[in-house]
Amino acid sequence: MRVVHVITCLEQGGAEGVLFRLATFPSSQSTAHIVVSLQGLGFYGPRMLEKGIAVIPLGMPKGRITLSGLHRLYGVLRNAQPDVVQTWMYHSDLIGGLVARFAGIGNLAWGVRHANLDRDKNSPMTLRVARLCARLSHLLPRAIVSCSEEATATHKAFGYDATKFVNIPNGYDLNCFRVDASAREATRCAWNIGPDETLLGCVARWDVQKDHPNLLRALHMLAQQGFRGRCVLVGRNMDEHNAELMSLIRELGIERRVMLVGLRDDIPSILNALDLLVLSSSGEAFPNVLVEAMACGTPVVTTDVGDARMIVGDTGWVVRPQDSADLASGLRSALDWLRTTDRAALAARCRQRVEQHFSLQKMVCSFERVWADGCTVQDVEVHALKIG
Repeated sequence: MRVVHVITCLEQGGAEGVLFRLATFPSSQSTAHIVVSLQGLGFYGPRMLEKGIAVIPLGMPKGRITLSGLHRLYGVLRNAQPDVVQTWMYHSDLIGGLVARFAGIGNLAWGVRHANLDRDKNSPMTLRVARLCARLSHLLPRAIVSCSEEATATHKAFGYDATKFVNIPNGYDLNCFRVDASAREATRCAWNIGPDETLLGCVARWDVQKDHPNLLRALHMLAQQGFRGRCVLVGRNMDEHNAELMSLIRELGIERRVMLVGLRDDIPSILNALDLLVLSSSGEAFPNVLVEAMACGTPVVTTDVGDARMIVGDTGWVVRPQDSADLASGLRSALDWLRTTDRAALAARCRQRVEQHFSLQKMVCSFERVWADGCTVQDVEVHALKIG
């Protein structure tokens, strides 16, 4: 089976990471993947090329559609003659869907990975494209693959064709994300973090929906209560060049509590180094980093967004979104619990939950069923998200 994926870009992000894992997984169905990026190679493009995956960057500028890019995409689809086109996120759903139709390809699956379409959380352009996709969803795709129940509900309410949704939870490479004591020690040593010093961490790019101000205000409250550990912030624009971020840290007086390390590619090592991962988002669909942290045996404190509560189950702490006091309270409860409880036992429970519900093989098999069945949703057996 030949699959052409169309995605907006290949920078570090949740959807891009899922596509990388999907395309590089050794498939039992002899699936051949071709990945088309509307923009450039980004972070994952070279890594896919190293794995032998065909990657074609169209070179469109961010936020712009070019005739040359559309013409090249049409040529790729006509030449490849794929069995299915799988698109990822709104702009690619729209552009990839229309060009696939003009290229005579009817087996098209869209991908939605967003659970919040509020005006104050999205750009006007994103909302315009999503509205257009909602109208075209009745005509273009044969299936719409969603990564979470909340994302599905959000898009149905937004006007998407409710009959076409297939929920496929994200899957993870558990050989990459695993408990690693040596990585923990090495990373903490590199950051001058002692073995008994508390280290929190947030792995998320600077974005309004990640709500870093919520986390920073909670850290300020913890510091006032005597917290003397540190919190490392990892992700794009999480560095001293971010004037808005630096201003807020100084305003709250938490310079000594915060470490900024920017974009990194050693996320498994970082997650192992943490005592707690914190997700402070105001909106998510399926927060990948929660599963990645749990696979490394690191417990999490998360806001109640998207499928976060389902992911964590009874292995972590869930607090109200956009409520810094509740986040601070959740962090305090988690820190108190970790001081008085066997950390190894909790780490094992976190890891076990991921192994049971979020394996990469399950995700790959679900996608392959959708593609092989011609994206006929009624014939697809997918993994239920009603996880206890």
